[in-house]
Amino acid sequence: MTNSPLFLPRLTVVGAGPGDPELLTLKGARVLAAADVVLYDALANDELLAHTRPGTELVFVGKRLGFKAYSQEEINELIVRWAYRRGHVVRLKGGDPFVFGRGREEMLHAEAHGLATEYVPGISSAVAAAGSLGIPPTHRGLSEGFRVLTATTADGQLAGALLEAARSPRTTTIILMGLSRLAEIAALFARYGGADVPAAVVQHATLPTARAAIGTVADIAARAAHAGLAAPAVIVLGDVVRLARQGNQAPAALNHLLRELEPYAKVA
Repeated sequence: MTNSPLFLPRLTVVGAGPGDPELLTLKGARVLAAADVVLYDALANDELLAHTRPGTELVFVGKRLGFKAYSQEEINELIVRWAYRRGHVVRLKGGDPFVFGRGREEMLHAEAHGLATEYVPGISSAVAAAGSLGIPPTHRGLSEGFRVLTATTADGQLAGALLEAARSPRTTTIILMGLSRLAEIAALFARYGGADVPAAVVQHATLPTARAAIGTVADIAARAAHAGLAAPAVIVLGDVVRLARQGNQAPAALNHLLRELEPYAKVA
């Protein structure tokens, strides 16, 4: 622990956005530039680490291909340990940390151990994934609102809120962390008369590697499997899926190409 009078052990939880590094907020970039330590997840684009200063401690604490670097309890302890050792810890989490991201949970642990905390919102993949396909979560005449759900409870059961969603076809349902249970979710919706409800699944939304499957509740599991979609992916169920942009995989890749060519255009 430093003896500097300016030393303040603290935690800032920062939303990294849905994938595209340009979707990080300006405040998020400024906070990263002021970090002494960054604990970052697998869903946070590695390109965002370029915003940090030389000498910043960068610690990967995420999960990839079933490998978990640290348990949640260990991450909580790392936050406290690094804060008292180095000062400003930034916890960089994909999407928005308060949308099924355990962001407030980590802040509460930090506060209980005497750390100052701050929250910097991020663009949630719950909205951005659908939007990247041209699908608005709400649209006049098609949706009365939208709900964002996780697919399962802590003990691995299908979330009870899915039953309510299946009974409410006029409300868009967006499901995170549910691809492995897609067939079960579709069967539930079909059981309550929703077999014809439009459905979409998008993987790596906003990135050049984005891929999607669009169909109905009746066939979306088969379409997603045929397309070879894998996690992380977002499921969208509702009439708003009818508004999906044709050729939905092009925009992210095209925008990436345009960014790559932009320096040459300026020289010309």
